[in-house]
Amino acid sequence: METRKTFRELGVSEKIVQALEKQGVGMPTQVQQEAIGPLMQWRDVLAKAPTGTGKTFAFGIPMIEHVDTTCPDLQGLILAPTRELAIQIGDELRGLIAENSDIRVAVIYGGQRLEPQIKSLQRNPQIVVATPGRLMDHFNRKNLRLNKIRTVILDEADRMLDMGFFDDVTKILNRIQNRKNLGLFSATISQEVMTVSWMYQRDEVEITVEPTQENKPDIDQYSITVPRLEKEMAMLSILRSGAFERVIVFCNTKVMCQRLSDDLRRAGIRADCLHGDIKQATREKTMAEFRSGKLPVLIATDVASRGIDVDDVDGVINYDVPDENEYYTHRIGRTGRARKKGISFTLIGSFPEKAKLDEIAKFGEFEIKPMIFDEYGCLVPAPAQEKPAPPRKRF
Repeated sequence: METRKTFRELGVSEKIVQALEKQGVGMPTQVQQEAIGPLMQWRDVLAKAPTGTGKTFAFGIPMIEHVDTTCPDLQGLILAPTRELAIQIGDELRGLIAENSDIRVAVIYGGQRLEPQIKSLQRNPQIVVATPGRLMDHFNRKNLRLNKIRTVILDEADRMLDMGFFDDVTKILNRIQNRKNLGLFSATISQEVMTVSWMYQRDEVEITVEPTQENKPDIDQYSITVPRLEKEMAMLSILRSGAFERVIVFCNTKVMCQRLSDDLRRAGIRADCLHGDIKQATREKTMAEFRSGKLPVLIATDVASRGIDVDDVDGVINYDVPDENEYYTHRIGRTGRARKKGISFTLIGSFPEKAKLDEIAKFGEFEIKPMIFDEYGCLVPAPAQEKPAPPRKRF
């Protein structure tokens, strides 16, 4: 068995080691162990690793180490699918460069006014974290140049490409002529990720981090079958049980997300929502209230939820069964973090939804236990269904 190296043995500078120690980070995780070395050697990396395994430090540390502090040019670019994730990555990078004031990081994303972002770009950051659409906007306005970038990272590459950013990402990569290496970091390796790897990576180092008991969240998963029109009452019963202080409710559409938020507030429950039509300032205020505990219920679509990083979410409710198998994994992964136990409920209102959840359970090897409401309105295990007798053979 190979012994794990320390950050110093991986070639990480003393300034960054000290910054890591201040954050309570002692030893590298598996993805950091395997990715830091190749990225430091300017190798291309294709990494598949579960959420919460430390991917940001895995690519952030080598990028910071490569920055030439005497050069004011943009040297490193990190692309993220959502503004929340871009902000989170920027915060983590700033924590790493706390001991090095010569390195500047700018974060640019849609939904915010251009002027503050233009000012941050005029300060000549060496590293930019961006969503693809807003980066192309600034590039077309000549607010930044891409010709001196040496390292490009695509974080949550699967989600970014699934969200329709494939054209923007390829346009950006085509304009970075002097790139020395490209890192693709993803929870799943989709066909689109493989296509980008084939088009833009050469002799890449492939890294796979399998889920383990250490990084696999401890989540009890339940399904509740109710008539479609009674889903909202079922959700209210769960929220009013008093068992959860902080809950995320997932919907498939922006319309349902907004409607549930309005209905819960009318029912006397403090709730708010995140979806693509909400202004960035409102989104940031909502997330700040949710993180601080002032907002007990957050309702979100899959796209809007990317980048939500709150360790103490007690439970997740899937009001709608997700459209994609991977979405279910990402949804329930919002709870059961930081080695705490989590719980998830999925409301089933039709036979197609049940069939879809059965497929998700099979695909992800999940044990999703069926529950029902008893006569007193309490959740109890559903009675076991008898298996149908095999059809009689005809001769």
